[in-house]
Amino acid sequence: MEVKVTEYIEKKSDWSEELTRLRSIMSELPLIETIKWGVPYYMSDGKNILGMAAFKGYFGLWFTQGALLKDEQKVLINAQEGKTSALRQWRFNSMDEIDSDLIKIYVVEAIENQKQGKEIKPQKKPLIIPELLQKALDKNQELKEKFESFTLSKKREFSDYISEAKREATKQSRLDKITPMILSGIGLHDKYRNC
Repeated sequence: MEVKVTEYIEKKSDWSEELTRLRSIMSELPLIETIKWGVPYYMSDGKNILGMAAFKGYFGLWFTQGALLKDEQKVLINAQEGKTSALRQWRFNSMDEIDSDLIKIYVVEAIENQKQGKEIKPQKKPLIIPELLQKALDKNQELKEKFESFTLSKKREFSDYISEAKREATKQSRLDKITPMILSGIGLHDKYRNC
C-alpha cells in the first residue's frame, strides 16, 4: 500500500475510519494505488479509474469516466455541471452508507469500460485572447513571440487571468503583472507546479 495514501487518510481525521474502509474495498480489486492531484487514486493498466477524497461535510469516490457507468442505483452526481463531462462523484456522509458490494460493482464496471477503451475525451475550448492582451501583443513583437512559445494551457491561463477581472483598471494591472512574466518565459502558475 502507498505510504502517502496512509498519510492522506491520517490527515483527514474526521473521516479517517471511513476512508480506511473505502481503501480496504479498493485493495480487494485489481487496482494500483497511488497519489494524484494530492488525493488517493486508483489505476488499472496505467489508466485512471477513480479517486478518493474527504472534505468538511462528506467523503467520496470520483470516477474518472463515471458518466459512462450505468449508475442503476443513481448514486453518481456531476459536481461541476457544465464543466465536467466524464467525471462523476459518489458522496457519502457516514460509514453506514458504504455498501462494499455495490461499490465493487461500480468499480469493476469502470475497470471493464477502461479495458474496452471507452472514454469521454475532454472537449478543447478555443483560446480567446482578451482585447487588452491582444493589443499588447500586436504592439510588442517580442511579447507576441514569447506568448506564442507557451503551451495552449499557459496561454489560456494568461488570457483567463485578464478576462476574469471585472474592472478595466484591474485588467490593466493584471496585464502589467503578466507582461514581464511572459517576456521571461514564466507561466502564470509556474511557482505552484512541481511542488
